[in-house]
Amino acid sequence: MKRNATAVWQGSGKDGKGVLSAQSGILNNSQYSYTSRFEEGIGTNPEELVAAAHAGCFSMKLSFVLDGAGFTAEKLTTRCDITLENGAITSSHLTLNAKIPGISQEKFDEAVADAKVNCPISKLLNTEISVQAVLES
Repeated sequence: MKRNATAVWQGSGKDGKGVLSAQSGILNNSQYSYTSRFEEGIGTNPEELVAAAHAGCFSMKLSFVLDGAGFTAEKLTTRCDITLENGAITSSHLTLNAKIPGISQEKFDEAVADAKVNCPISKLLNTEISVQAVLES
């Protein structure tokens, strides 16, 4: 399987502008710029997209790990915070709130640890990855 996305940038780094499009069409000439990346401008940015990818990948991997252990999540809500410092992504922090009927805290912790290291985006990122996970009753 291969997936693709395209970036088109015009102009200088600070004053230029760009658009991102994805094969699925979910991004279709979505704007990004210096201000959307480093300030509070309108549009997306690469770090936000990496955060979405990591949160989504981790949640799906955790669901598969839980399936394999005989559990089905009622709901997994994952937030990812990407930190960009000095031109490098230095960390990805996942915050998970999970509702999984019948699972023990020990089994939950094992499943979270498995998903943290084995989701494809975690494997791709060359940075510190941390998870704060809460099992709701």
